[in-house]
Amino acid sequence: MKTKAKYFLMLISFSLCTLTLNAQPPDPPSDPSAGGGPIGGGAPLGSGTGVVLLMLSVYGAAKWRACLKNINDTKQEIEE
Repeated sequence: MKTKAKYFLMLISFSLCTLTLNAQPPDPPSDPSAGGGPIGGGAPLGSGTGVVLLMLSVYGAAKWRACLKNINDTKQEIEE
């Protein structure tokens, strides 16, 4: 009996959450030829591209440093 009650409460809570969190979609943009703005929406891409390039360069530098450290450790093992 307890398992049926647990499943029933889970079903009720799931249904209430999905009903209350339902959002309305935004209105479609106006026609760009009528002066409503650019087709792409005018989103700035420069700052996002810079952040991605910065993260990629830091990741690449860390991998390169780890590779050099591995090569140096291997050379020391060979010399010994």
